[in-house]
Amino acid sequence: MANSVQAKKRARQNEKRRQHNASLRSMVRTYLKKVDAAIESGVQADAQQAYTAAVPVLDRMADKGILHKNKAARHKSRLNAKVKALG
Repeated sequence: MANSVQAKKRARQNEKRRQHNASLRSMVRTYLKKVDAAIESGVQADAQQAYTAAVPVLDRMADKGILHKNKAARHKSRLNAKVKALG
């Protein structure tokens, strides 16, 4: 456990950041699930709309370091391929 004042403060800050980052990761997963659900429905217009909404979220999280940039790119590529395959 932290003993010094600054170590206690860093522990508080780290916990707060951990919870915030977990919330952001959860949001990303929700967007990905929405795209997958739209793809499963088989309607390309809905899938395209869900994909268009998810892309800026993935990019933003990659910029913030919540996701690795290659992981975000991989998600976008695979989802886009699935959306295009519906057409």
